[in-house]
Amino acid sequence: MNPIELRDGERIDDLQAAGYRIIQHPDRFRFGTDAVLLAHFAHAPKNARWLDLGTGTGILPLLIAAHRPFSGFEAVEVQAEAADMAARSMRLNGLNERVLVRCMDMLDAPAFYGSAAFDAIVCNPPYGKRGGGLQSEKDALSIARHEVLITLEQIVGVAERLLKNGGRFFLIQQADRLPELMSLLREKRLEPKRVRLLYPRPGRQAHLALVESVKQGGAGCVFMPPLFIHEESGEVSLETQRIYAGLEDA
Repeated sequence: MNPIELRDGERIDDLQAAGYRIIQHPDRFRFGTDAVLLAHFAHAPKNARWLDLGTGTGILPLLIAAHRPFSGFEAVEVQAEAADMAARSMRLNGLNERVLVRCMDMLDAPAFYGSAAFDAIVCNPPYGKRGGGLQSEKDALSIARHEVLITLEQIVGVAERLLKNGGRFFLIQQADRLPELMSLLREKRLEPKRVRLLYPRPGRQAHLALVESVKQGGAGCVFMPPLFIHEESGEVSLETQRIYAGLEDA
């Protein structure tokens, strides 16, 4: 295998999962705990065809490939620099024939793939509403963190068009946007089925929410036990450690 070329400032980090590694730039695109928790939360039948909307540097496909069987995986990313890093990370791990990274605006994905093309879709979307704390519309981190190029409503609409009936949509969002998200999902026939609130530590308010919805699923939603990222002492919680190690079942 040819060595993977690194661009200026990039590094290779060990994911400690199936021996996989990821190319990142410490000042630009880096994954966080939210991506690890979302990858753990997401699940689908072993023959499922997956799609990651807004893959960034490809962390979700890498983590899901480490722990979940799948028949095919597509990943789209609008920012060329991030998409290039993701594609090189797939080559680095020998996944380039199983996980296809495309530099594409996710709004164009339904036309490219066609309707009802996927069994499972995962998305770690921008958390900030358009205009909220935005520094620069051209800044890569602003695009990743704020609704510069796409809104939450548009993301939900794209997922609805791309999912098969009975297909599953997994995403993470700020907890204070959960009512908005649940409303958008139901408007698009994506019935919420599982919700898990994430807390920085006991005694604090929930800051994130993991949500699974099913296209044209029946009514009924389960709120799972809360997940505390840290203990009161500030130490990483045992459950979070187990999730990082891949020991906890979703």
